[in-house]
Formats: sequence, structure tokens, C-alpha cells
Amino acid sequence: MLFMQENMVSFVNQFNMPVIEVALVLSKYIRILLESLQNTARSNGEALPSRLTEPWHIDTQKEPPRIDSFPLETLLGNLDEDRMDILDTLIRTILNESQLPFISALTLLREWEVLVRTQLAAASGPGQLFSPIELPEGF
Repeated sequence: MLFMQENMVSFVNQFNMPVIEVALVLSKYIRILLESLQNTARSNGEALPSRLTEPWHIDTQKEPPRIDSFPLETLLGNLDEDRMDILDTLIRTILNESQLPFISALTLLREWEVLVRTQLAAASGPGQLFSPIELPEGF
């Protein structure tokens, strides 16, 4: 898990990856891992805890902007798909090669999701979605 965290931090810092791009890649892997875990739990007659299945609470000082207040075509047109593909490949490769348990991986991605959602909620305009993600010291 530490290997994945270190590589993700290094990559997003090195490439000044915008928060929106990180959010899109994270959401893909959260969905994939969660779906796999839910299918396994369901087939064994078990349920996953809400800490895994639901986004974690974030504290915001204001009402987050609605996504429909931003021009979607413009947002999608400004994404760097190559950079997103590299982060996607990095996560996928580490998950596959390290055989990291899905619960651990999902928990790590939920931690990232909190940071991303907090920064997205603070955006007052579309341009701020393309600001580099801000990771706290020691993250």
C-alpha cells in the first residue's frame, strides 16, 4: 500500500496533475474495486461496511458548486488524457503486480477521494478544477 501511495504522490506532484484529472481516475478505480468487492460479498452472503461503500464525509465551508454550472464540453476538452492514462496505468499496474488486497486499495483511494472532493468543493469556477492537486505534507 505504501508503494502505491508513494508512486501516486510522486506522479501527481511531478506532473502538477489537476484535481479534476485525479478525480476522474480515482473515481474509475473506486468504482472497479467497489464493484468487485460487492460482488464477492454478495456471493458469500455478506455486506461491506459503509466506510468502504460510501464516500467519506468532507467538511466544506460553503455549498459546493453544481457541476452543471460549469461548461462540460469545455472541461472535457481541456483534460490531458495522456497524463490521465499514465496515472491509470500506474494504479492498475501496482494493483495487479503487488496483489494488494482490494479493501486496502479501496481504503487508500477513499483517502485520496476526500482530498479531491474537498478541493473540488472549494472551486468557484471551472479554472480552479484544473489547479494542481494540493497534497498535505506527509501525505
